[in-house]
Amino acid sequence: MPIARLHDGSSIEVTARGAGPAILLPIDAQPVVGAQAEAMRAWGADPDSGHKLATGVADAGFRAITADYEGHRLRHPAPATLTAANVTADLLAIADAAAADRFAYYGYSWLALCGLQLALRTDRLTALAMGGYPPLDGPYEAMLAVTRTAHRLALDPPPPPAGEPVPGDWDSVAFTQTPDQTRQFVTLYESLRDFDDRQVRLAVPRLAFAGEQDDIRYGPAWDNAYVALAEPLRRNRAELEAYGWEVRLVPGADHMVALQAATVLPILIPWLRSSL
Repeated sequence: MPIARLHDGSSIEVTARGAGPAILLPIDAQPVVGAQAEAMRAWGADPDSGHKLATGVADAGFRAITADYEGHRLRHPAPATLTAANVTADLLAIADAAAADRFAYYGYSWLALCGLQLALRTDRLTALAMGGYPPLDGPYEAMLAVTRTAHRLALDPPPPPAGEPVPGDWDSVAFTQTPDQTRQFVTLYESLRDFDDRQVRLAVPRLAFAGEQDDIRYGPAWDNAYVALAEPLRRNRAELEAYGWEVRLVPGADHMVALQAATVLPILIPWLRSSL
């Protein structure tokens, strides 16, 4: 199995499935089982989503290159160095390990944001698909505030909430992240404080989608932060399409539903086929 060496000296396993145009997916493509899978289901997530997504892309006639980048960063946090530039270096190292000189990229949520930074920093990209994070008027300031709150909570964890987790309600889930895990995302958003996504112009085919209900209102523990993900897509749809983006809003879906392979594949596969 190929191994990529990342900017901080840590290593990550890289897997390739299928044949055809290369698609880089920074996801965990292994099915999740046991207690972790049950916890994911309680939170509204599909523990097999990454595996289904990678398999679906490969079965559709593409070479799906996967690496569990988010999981790796939770196991090997980079609190002082997880900048947008270093994430780009990491993603290129993953592509290099799979011998993919040219490749398309699909990322969701903060990994979609990283895909936009990747597209701005390399000429190796053949297409860019962003899910769950808008390419125009992205919530950079709001996410910096949320990650700073997360870091504060990691330094002084609150007591675990009573009752069962409620999908989409962050206050209903026990806070378990470490200071290093949270600090790295503060570093990421701090590196983007001067980034103006209204200056972005890309030539590659590009897709942006989100659940139509994907605007997140945090509770008092998070200073009532509001992270708008669907709203900017809705508001800027005509402008984005004029710039060459294909834009989709998934009816009835929130952040967790729009993440799942059952939602993503019917959007991503036809777009990849028409783009590549």
